[in-house]
Amino acid sequence: MVKQEVVLKNEVGLHARPATFFIQEANRHRASIWVEKNERRVNAKSLLGVLSLGIGDGDSVLISAEGDDEEEAVSALVALIERNFCE
Repeated sequence: MVKQEVVLKNEVGLHARPATFFIQEANRHRASIWVEKNERRVNAKSLLGVLSLGIGDGDSVLISAEGDDEEEAVSALVALIERNFCE
């Protein structure tokens, strides 16, 4: 299992548009992927799950993955967040 913490730096938080980019990237990978905020963990491939976390600007989240391409999955999702979802 691979885990990495990352801080969201998006003024409006992880609203529908960036969450969609996040879900699309997660679904490109075979590994099981989770996002955790304040000890609440959801499937990173679920739009409703990710939105339910209410991730806002400055929030720290833990991304974890387990499976064949776990390292690639975590790296890609962290990079997406650090690029501010290409916005």
